[in-house]
Amino acid sequence: MTAVAAPSNRSRERAARRLPEAAVAAPSDIAEKAELLILAVPDTELPELVDELVARSNPSAIVLHTSGALGVGVLAPLARLGCTTIAFHPAMTFVDDADDTARLRSCCIGITAVDEVGHAVGQALALELGAEPVRVPESARPLYHAALAHGANHLVALVDDAVVALRAALAGGAGLDTVGGPSDGLAERVLAPLARAALDNALARGPAALTGPAARGDAGAVARHVAALGTVDPVAGPLIADAYRAQSRRVAAQSGTSAMIDPVLEKEDR
Repeated sequence: MTAVAAPSNRSRERAARRLPEAAVAAPSDIAEKAELLILAVPDTELPELVDELVARSNPSAIVLHTSGALGVGVLAPLARLGCTTIAFHPAMTFVDDADDTARLRSCCIGITAVDEVGHAVGQALALELGAEPVRVPESARPLYHAALAHGANHLVALVDDAVVALRAALAGGAGLDTVGGPSDGLAERVLAPLARAALDNALARGPAALTGPAARGDAGAVARHVAALGTVDPVAGPLIADAYRAQSRRVAAQSGTSAMIDPVLEKEDR
């Protein structure tokens, strides 16, 4: 039997759509009978949920949580009952659409357990999903999660900033020269091939894939970019410019051009 806890209207709607055959029940009722118990809640709620479940959990259950930053230590109260406990984090973004489940088959899953039995169980579960299991030491979970957040969440923010700036740049003539496509989504169409190629190159070549003015040491172009980005929007513009300034410093450090780029950016800061 499969059961799911769905305390909110939104979660009940999601359960009906994604798990139509699952019963909806209270977490403690599910824990009492579960052989495999998956705790997929925000990090801040996980310790309290574990404490709630201790009194009624099946001591022979496999219990895993899906937090990236937290290791298996947060499940210690359940481990003391006899449960096999695992930190089981899919290194994937989920936005509540039909592709979420399919993406599990192409991702890695960060696994932390207290012993080899737990690691073996976690590995088997990951392989059953079609994913690749990756062992993550307990002490490294915060760094592991920080790396993923920096590479994915911050990538979304960066791309969105670029789209906002590109829309502003194209606003005066948007759609006038496009062939076979509406002006709606033009900024995304312009950016998409470049962003995808840059990501592919970065994963394949690392810093050697860097191009652009900061990588070339063109301090004048970087200064002009910072100034232009600051005019995009009264609120967002200065924030976008700040992000560009910080990332230009990082690109310069990776490219060996800091001596040319940093003095100009420091002048801009003043």
